[in-house]
Amino acid sequence: MRPRSFRLGLLSLGLAATTLMASTATPEQASPDSTRQLTQAAASGVGPVFSATDRLARQVAGALADPATRDRLVAAVTAGPVDLLTARLNARTDRAAQSANAAVLAAKGLPAATGSVLQLRLGHQDVAAELARTERPLVAAASTDDAMTGVVAYEPAGAQLLLDPVRLPERPVLVVEVNVAKAMQRGLAQVRQELTARRLTSVTSAVTTQGGYWATKVNAIRLNNDQESWVKGSAEIFNIVGGTGLDGKATVNIVEMPHLDNDGTVYYPNQLLVHFNNYKDNLADVVMGEDDGDTNYRDLATALITALLTVVDYGTYTPLVTVIINAIINAMPASWWTHDPDYVDSWYTLSTGSSGRLNGAAANGWMDVAPYWVQQF
Repeated sequence: MRPRSFRLGLLSLGLAATTLMASTATPEQASPDSTRQLTQAAASGVGPVFSATDRLARQVAGALADPATRDRLVAAVTAGPVDLLTARLNARTDRAAQSANAAVLAAKGLPAATGSVLQLRLGHQDVAAELARTERPLVAAASTDDAMTGVVAYEPAGAQLLLDPVRLPERPVLVVEVNVAKAMQRGLAQVRQELTARRLTSVTSAVTTQGGYWATKVNAIRLNNDQESWVKGSAEIFNIVGGTGLDGKATVNIVEMPHLDNDGTVYYPNQLLVHFNNYKDNLADVVMGEDDGDTNYRDLATALITALLTVVDYGTYTPLVTVIINAIINAMPASWWTHDPDYVDSWYTLSTGSSGRLNGAAANGWMDVAPYWVQQF
């Protein structure tokens, strides 16, 4: 399960109540109603990334019609996610994987040098034993839509099934998805590079004349349960930490939290989140987001730069969310907030004295923090 995504109040709950569960048997000729349901379910995840991965999922399913290919892939995916650009399923599927990967890189604003960002994984680890016994695994693409009403899965023979997005299907499903960990690492590096070029981010290696500086350390953190779909993988969390820089201009730093895989779980990262040597004021804000698969990092960098350049130092502290995030919302198309990056939560006015449990402003999680003195080397 993944951390809860608010999508600025647009998240629709009650998925199970509105979803039709497909039979695990081979479906008969689709009725007009079931055809409409399949079309609507597929459309719910539409975006350039989902469109590419959904087309590839159909191709991968077709390749599994060959018993030798199926046995080889099942053995590989049971051991862990499989890179689809090196899976070597068949010539047609390999070409489709190359085309899909190029489309995903373009949609996420990543350079071609990023390489492969597409992988195949088990829909859920609990189906590994069943996968070894079945001759007919299904293949589906990971949707980026929290409000999906169904998961469209493909049979090796080409038929489509509509699966419940909340309840685990009885039949094993292989999921075509973006390797978000790799994409986010490369994408955020690109964001940092562009922010640095505009002098809108700080280098945390500087120290004060006192021989060090204060930071805020996260001792423990928890995000709330959301009952999201089984078809989605682990979260990839990042934080935008910002305030007024030493030069009086707005500045942000990007801090990743790769350990935050699951909601409803307490993690103890002992991670430094805010480095106060970067800020003129003794205050900073944190906005937490997650990459759901569709994040365009070029657009994210542009939005941050556009927002930060509008911030003026009035000599007083101004909350990051009030100024920067509102400016980002105004600068970006609505689809950016409909899909990615998800807004998870915010923490305002952290200071060198912040200590104890801090609840997020969106009530979606908490952090236990403490001051930490970073010694000069």
